[in-house]
Amino acid sequence: MYPDLSYLFYDLFGTDPDNWTSIFKTFGLLLAITSIVSAFIVRIEFIRKEKEGVLKPVKVVPKNKLNVGITEALVNGLFFGIAGCKVPYISQNFTSFKKDPASIIFSTQGNWLIGIVLAILVGGYFYWKYKDVKPSTETRLVYPHEKVMDIIVTAFVLGIVGSRMFSIFENFGDFLSDPIGQLFSGSGLTIYGGLITCFVVMPFYVRRLGIPAIHVIDAAAPALALGYGTGRLGCHFSGDGDWGIDNLFPKPDWFIFPDWAWAYDYPRNVLGRGVPIEDCVGFFCNRLENPVYPTPIWEAIISAIILGLLWFLRKKIKIAGMLFFIYLILNGIARFFIEGIRINERYDVLGMELSLSQFIGVGFVLVGIIGVIYLKNNGRTMESYINEGPNEVIA
Repeated sequence: MYPDLSYLFYDLFGTDPDNWTSIFKTFGLLLAITSIVSAFIVRIEFIRKEKEGVLKPVKVVPKNKLNVGITEALVNGLFFGIAGCKVPYISQNFTSFKKDPASIIFSTQGNWLIGIVLAILVGGYFYWKYKDVKPSTETRLVYPHEKVMDIIVTAFVLGIVGSRMFSIFENFGDFLSDPIGQLFSGSGLTIYGGLITCFVVMPFYVRRLGIPAIHVIDAAAPALALGYGTGRLGCHFSGDGDWGIDNLFPKPDWFIFPDWAWAYDYPRNVLGRGVPIEDCVGFFCNRLENPVYPTPIWEAIISAIILGLLWFLRKKIKIAGMLFFIYLILNGIARFFIEGIRINERYDVLGMELSLSQFIGVGFVLVGIIGVIYLKNNGRTMESYINEGPNEVIA
C-alpha cells in the first residue's frame, strides 16, 4: 500500500519513507487527477453538444459589481492571510503535518497574527493597484465549455463536504467521541454523500450560469463513473478501510485475476490497523491480521465497465437526461451487492439488515427507474433544443 508518495518512491527508488513527499497523500492525488480528467470529459461533451446545436452560448449581461480594487483586495487578502497563518505553523509542526495534512489545514491551528497582518498588507496593495479599474459593462456570449472548470471545482468542493457529512452520519458514534477531529479529518469520505449533495445543489448553480441542468447531468454521467472508480482506487492504494469482510476462502478456479484481487491483507494501510509487519521501515507498518475482500478494486473494475457503457450510449440516446438516470441505476445495483461483503454498520428497517449505502443504492435505482420512465414519456429529444435561442443571465 502507498499511503502517500514517499512509500511509492521507497518501493521504486529506495528513498526513505515519511520524507517531505509524504504530504502528498495517495487518495488526494487521485482525487486531483480525477477532477482534471473529469473536467476534460465534461468539456468534450459540452463541445460536442455545442457543435450539434443542443447547447447554446449564454448571453451574459453585466450588473453593478463591486469595484475591481475591492474584489482583488478581498480575494488576494483572504488567500495570503490564510497562507500566512498556516505556513509558519506547518513549518514548525512538519512531522504532524506529514502524517495528516488535512487535520492542520482545516483546523483553527496557525499563527493568526501573521495571517491578519499579511491579509491587510496584501489586500491594501491590490486595492491600491486596481482601485481605478472599472468593471466590464459589455454584454458578451459565453459558451458552456468555457465554464467547465467553474462547474468541476464547485462540484468537487460540494462533493468533499457532502462526503464528509455522510461519513460522520455513518459513524456517528466516532463523531460524538471526537467531533472536532472527525469533522476536520481527511479520511473517511462517503462517496454517496458527495453524489447526493451535488445532485441536489448543482442544478441551481448551473442554472445561474445559464446552462440547462439536464444537459450537464448527461455530460457528467461518464465523469461520475470515472470519478467513482478512481476514488475507489485511491481507497485501495491508501488502505483507508473501505475493504470487505474477512476472506479466508481459497481463490476459485473461475477467478482470473491475481490472488491479491481475491483476498488481500492491506500492508501499510493508512489507518494503521492490524498486526505489525516484521522488519518494516516507516510510519505505516501494519497489515490486517486476516485477508479481506478487496472491494475497492472490484468497484473500480465495475466503474470502468459502466464508464465504457455510458461512453458507448452517449451518442445513441436521444432523450436529454436519460444517460444520467441510467448511470444511477447501474451504480445503485453495483453498490448494493458490493456492500453485502463490506464492513459497515447495519440498520434494521422492516426486517432488513442493510447498510446506509445499501439503502442509498436502492434509492438510486428507484430514482433512476422513475427518471427513465418519466423521460421516456415526457422528456425532450436532443433535437428539440436546436432551434432555441441563447439563455440570458445577469452576472
